Amino acid sequence: MNSSDTSFLRTLCSLRWLATAGQAATILVATGLLGLELPQIPLWSGVFVLALFNLYAQLRVHGSNPAPVTAFGHILVDVTVLTWMVGWSGGISNPFGSLFLILIALAALALPLRWTHAVAAACVGGYALSAVFGLPLQGGYFDSMNLHLWGAAANFLLSSVVVLVFSTRLAAALRERENQLALLRERFVRNEGIVALATHAASVAHELNTPLATMTLLTDDIAEQCADNPEMRDDLETLRELLVQCRERVLALAAPAEGASRTAVSIGSVLEQWRLVRPTIQLRRNANAPLQLTLDPGVGHLLQVLLNNAADAGEFSGRPQIDLDIRVRDGQLYGEVRDYGPGFNANDAALPGTLFNSGKTDGMGVGLALSHATIERLHGELWMRPAEGPGARVGFRLPLDNTEVNA
Repeated sequence: MNSSDTSFLRTLCSLRWLATAGQAATILVATGLLGLELPQIPLWSGVFVLALFNLYAQLRVHGSNPAPVTAFGHILVDVTVLTWMVGWSGGISNPFGSLFLILIALAALALPLRWTHAVAAACVGGYALSAVFGLPLQGGYFDSMNLHLWGAAANFLLSSVVVLVFSTRLAAALRERENQLALLRERFVRNEGIVALATHAASVAHELNTPLATMTLLTDDIAEQCADNPEMRDDLETLRELLVQCRERVLALAAPAEGASRTAVSIGSVLEQWRLVRPTIQLRRNANAPLQLTLDPGVGHLLQVLLNNAADAGEFSGRPQIDLDIRVRDGQLYGEVRDYGPGFNANDAALPGTLFNSGKTDGMGVGLALSHATIERLHGELWMRPAEGPGARVGFRLPLDNTEVNA
């Protein structure tokens, strides 16, 4: 039974308290104001039993995961008590006998078909028993027709309140379920695309591994031939580091397909690799950044995506500068990247494709999808806010329990 079914049981408990209060008030009005001679002990026993059961049910609802048979059992108790109360207060002449229809309607809206049929059968049986064995009304200050009409009016008002309360609560629960299903469908489509991308990336990685290794060897050979040219040697060394980094990335892409374990990365190594790829961007970070903290490789990819998008935004506006603030607080890893690009329109901040690219709109969206997947997998949070002055600030929060990896 899911959350909406639990909500149904909670609604039943609320309605049962309303029924208990209504029954008690009806007994008092019928015996006091209308002068009816009703059997007090059986009727008040029914009110007491219903209240006691509802107290027990309310305690169980908050600590269990019920099944449809449980909900049927709850309604069966209501049917039994209602049969008892109607039978002792007029039987078929009691206008409140139509409350059996309310129980059938509640079951039809929230229970599977077979359980709804069972509730309907129980209600028909209960109404028949109260009609056949019911105790006729005696005494009273009004004739039986007026009593029946006033009782029908009171029954209509009570039924309206019950249907209104239940239908609004059930509609809210159904809307929440639809929203959850929509989110799950969206997540499934995105994850399906990510899986296809990962499969393709692993295949391409195997094809690129050999030429990258060859290029690295050729770079070493050329560096030996240019030993007397320091400037050329420095450039070749930088080229070699870039090739080594590319090869490591390629091997990392192939690792999931080969069943390799995930390798931890440190914040410092992620920043060093990024600086090597984007040497023209000025990166300013907070002095107390936890550079030695080892994290899930997905966090490193997330940080690089944010830095690359900020760099693209800054270069697009002619301000190649990034401010990075990353720190650990209260068992959470907080990071924020501020760019100096053109910024964004606050009305468009939630639009797909704008969250990670305030300066360009021609990206493929791969970084966006992977970053969202990382945030969801690690139960974190991602946000985007306008910066003071030009640019935008993109930040994230991740629980350290989910992001830390043993190196």
